[in-house]
Amino acid sequence: MAQQAQFDGISEFILTAQLQSFTAVAHQLGVTSSAVGKAVSRLETRLGLKLLHRTTRKLTLTNDGEAYLAACLRVTEDLANTENCLSTGLAEPRGLLRIDLPGAFGRRYIGPTLITLVQRHPALDLALSFGDRITDMIADGIDLAVRIGDLHDDAELVARQLGEQHLVICAAPVYLRQRGTPMERADLLEHDCIISWRRGGRASWLLKVQNGQIEEQEIQVRHSLDDGEMILQSVLDGCGLAQLPTWLVHQHLISGELVTVLDQHAGASMPIHAIWPRTRYIQPKVRVVIDGLLQLASDQPDIFRCGAFVRNDHKND
Repeated sequence: MAQQAQFDGISEFILTAQLQSFTAVAHQLGVTSSAVGKAVSRLETRLGLKLLHRTTRKLTLTNDGEAYLAACLRVTEDLANTENCLSTGLAEPRGLLRIDLPGAFGRRYIGPTLITLVQRHPALDLALSFGDRITDMIADGIDLAVRIGDLHDDAELVARQLGEQHLVICAAPVYLRQRGTPMERADLLEHDCIISWRRGGRASWLLKVQNGQIEEQEIQVRHSLDDGEMILQSVLDGCGLAQLPTWLVHQHLISGELVTVLDQHAGASMPIHAIWPRTRYIQPKVRVVIDGLLQLASDQPDIFRCGAFVRNDHKND
């Protein structure tokens, strides 16, 4: 009974938010408008939130009401999709799938794969967001995300590793001609370093030391840029050094537009994971994307598992 009470008033609230009238909802449900109003009020009391602004002329959602409505619609949509799959025995991916991707990596490799994937599943819709800042998947209604870097333990999430990205420190030849080539770790404190924008904490890069361990090395920051492609462009333009993944700089190393430095300290890597909210039943729309990402990682080991990088013999030409 207590579990049933948890859902009391939700259907009345959803319809009220959509129709903006207790009377219209009452007519649709075959009850009185007073009964609808009381059901929504009891829901507000249980939640401890005001969901609706009530006036004699209209009903409008509060900010909390808008957030709660979005959550309710997401849950009811997922339930309907699940019931449809179970009742028909079909596992056709359908419905809206919200996916959060890392900026440059997501745009270059994951996004195009997802667009190709949905072309094979006409009932599947995508909502893609790109960025390198960590979001709260549960609060933001994200169905699936790809993350680069170590993950924090979270009992509400499930992770599947796709591969790892390997990091190198590189610069344009013009910068090295002007400022010289760093030979030791400490030289990074004397150079212009370009990093991804971050809040607080000292700036550092991950370097391999003599015993093979990875240590943080403090650096001198010249520019902080909140976009991987912009960091790459600034390095190509000779603005400084950057520690970047091999998938981003590989072609520029081959062409000689960039060269690596401090190769004896290269080797740091970051895992690439697909993560999604923990649930007993993974919906077909989530499963098909997870399988697609695993296949992508398998088909492109040079992107997802390549530890090698191109060195140039003409570093200061």
